[in-house]
Amino acid sequence: MTWTATILTLYPEMFPGSLGQSLAGRALTDGIWSINPRNIRDWATDKHRSVDDTPAGGGPGMVLRADVVAAAVDGVANGTPVLAMTPRGAPLTQARVRALAAGPGVTLLCGRFEGFDERLFEARAIEQVSIGDYILSGGEVAVTVLLDACVRLLPGVMGAALSGVDESFETGLLEHPHYTRPPEWEGYSIPDVLRSGDHAKIAKWRTERSEQDTRLRRPDLWQRHSDAAGPSPSGARRQKKEE
Repeated sequence: MTWTATILTLYPEMFPGSLGQSLAGRALTDGIWSINPRNIRDWATDKHRSVDDTPAGGGPGMVLRADVVAAAVDGVANGTPVLAMTPRGAPLTQARVRALAAGPGVTLLCGRFEGFDERLFEARAIEQVSIGDYILSGGEVAVTVLLDACVRLLPGVMGAALSGVDESFETGLLEHPHYTRPPEWEGYSIPDVLRSGDHAKIAKWRTERSEQDTRLRRPDLWQRHSDAAGPSPSGARRQKKEE
């Protein structure tokens, strides 16, 4: 069955956009996945096709109406998870991406203006997702990010079976650095261990660099990784001795 992405947006012409190129584009042409952008305004009921209104309590901007967006969600309901792209959502993780890619597809809501009427989430089973702690003009770019992450994991999209496994966030750590020819460039050399042919040493170096870079660059990831791994044997012995 084809993995399907249904997108509710005010700008359906923004899709497939970059998703029509490279790996995702070839997979789209090959029928591995399909994309179905729908205009939220199609579910508006007034002559002006209004989808938003002023914020209750006052303030700047406009808010997407719960009645119109809920009607759109109901109109495209197909049994796939419904996600709304909003900075108020939970951070998107590689684990969530992998779970979505393993399913039949996804229905995605693109936020605009000041966001959604909160009653939408109270009345419908919609998962709120954020791709980062910053503000975009709308959810379409965020949807593109999420779909790119999902599509590359679909069977038949990536050339090498292990291409999606040994990468940043798959193991909870940043990926190790990469190098290629030429061996010398502007006075910088490829680390000797990577030219040694000793696969055990190379694997050890990659693991150590992955841990080191995560610890220095993303202490939040390192803390989660350390908590999940539990105390090291040496740490456990130290704790027992102190007790």
